[in-house]
Amino acid sequence: MDEAIFFDTLRAGLWSAVIMSTPILAVALVVGLAIGLFQALTSVQEMTLTFVPKLAAILAVFWASMDFMTGTLVSFFQGTIVPLIIGG
Repeated sequence: MDEAIFFDTLRAGLWSAVIMSTPILAVALVVGLAIGLFQALTSVQEMTLTFVPKLAAILAVFWASMDFMTGTLVSFFQGTIVPLIIGG
């Protein structure tokens, strides 16, 4: 395997990982900022107040975007990995 093919495959894999993780990370950021603002406004400093809603939001978005993530991963494998395996 040529070095350029290896690095191109690695780049494509990392880009697919970034694309798949973007919805979850964006929701975690928004929920974290909203809870932080709520805590600053009400002076409530409870640690579970940040953890539980953020976890629930992440799980909901993960469940909702599983089809998108699966499609992205399948297209990466069919377009990049499988042709390398069969020698294309």
